Amino acid sequence: MALMSRHLQSRNQVLRYDRRGYGKSWPHGGPFAVADQVDDLVDLIGDRPVVIFGHSYGGNIALAAAARLGQQVLGVSTFETPLSWMPWWPGSTAGAIGIAGNEADASENFMVRLIGQKRWDQLPDRTKNERRREGPALVGELTSLRLEAPWQPDKITCPVYAGFGSLGLSHHADAARWISTNVSQGTLVEIQGAKHGAPMTHPLECVTSLVSVHLEG
Repeated sequence: MALMSRHLQSRNQVLRYDRRGYGKSWPHGGPFAVADQVDDLVDLIGDRPVVIFGHSYGGNIALAAAARLGQQVLGVSTFETPLSWMPWWPGSTAGAIGIAGNEADASENFMVRLIGQKRWDQLPDRTKNERRREGPALVGELTSLRLEAPWQPDKITCPVYAGFGSLGLSHHADAARWISTNVSQGTLVEIQGAKHGAPMTHPLECVTSLVSVHLEG
């Protein structure tokens, strides 16, 4: 999110934070369900009107926050947000494979599936250890996401831009289409040449297509 923020912060107030159990929010005892994550986000937002962008799992937090806060949320954008509770969601995703085994191994397995074994092996030991220690948060999040829907589309009344990468996996594109079709003001956005890590590889395109569209009205 840091790269996207650089394209926004000269003219907008940008809030970034580490979810419970990750980065500067480690350690955290949980729980790690979407509703608990929304509690944290609501506390951070206060009474300010906001546009919320969520990447991957964070998109579910953004949508659930919009359902809870109503008109305070001016718009939501997501990028390749998993709909793991859906019966059509595949069982062979990075998340599904990631939560197998113990928590530290689960986190490593998830990262390897996401970035590849070669890139994982090239990471500094400190970074590897930081990712492995985030295992409890990862497993808690992904397990709860498979149990039940964390938000209902009919509760989301703001404009929603649901993004996916043209080079991404088909189930992520299907999820973006589902979101854009089932919320009342949904728009589907395809980021050309992007995979799941688009906020890092295509930050300007993500800002232009998924964030600025809410701010220019």
